[in-house]
Amino acid sequence: MLATSAQAATVPPGSVAVRDDEIMQPLTDAAPNPRRGLAVAGNTAMGNCLVCHAIPIPGAPGSGDLGPSLAGVGARLSVGQMRLRIVDAKRLSPATIMPAYYRTEGLNRVGTKYLGQTMLSAQDIEDLIAYLQTLKSE
Repeated sequence: MLATSAQAATVPPGSVAVRDDEIMQPLTDAAPNPRRGLAVAGNTAMGNCLVCHAIPIPGAPGSGDLGPSLAGVGARLSVGQMRLRIVDAKRLSPATIMPAYYRTEGLNRVGTKYLGQTMLSAQDIEDLIAYLQTLKSE
């Protein structure tokens, strides 16, 4: 049985194991929730994915075009590939403007009250990945 999010074990940000272009191990052992992942993607106080990416979210305000469209991303990328891109895309492309959502070290211009904190929790990221995996068609 999987733990609830309140008691779930999580991988600390500095301990994430990267293999090639993937992070294979989930960041938490709690079950991911794609509905909550949709909320993370569209929430300007959380993932705020819409500011840079086009995402087929019905009724969502305009979306960005700085990053690639996420329509069909579930067919293009594996779960592990998505996880690495969300955790720390700079490992793949040092010049990317994509934020590192699960990193606490080596960041620039971090507000004092945010030092040592990740932008998204382990559960937020796993939920977001579960949602993105539902986006199979362009």
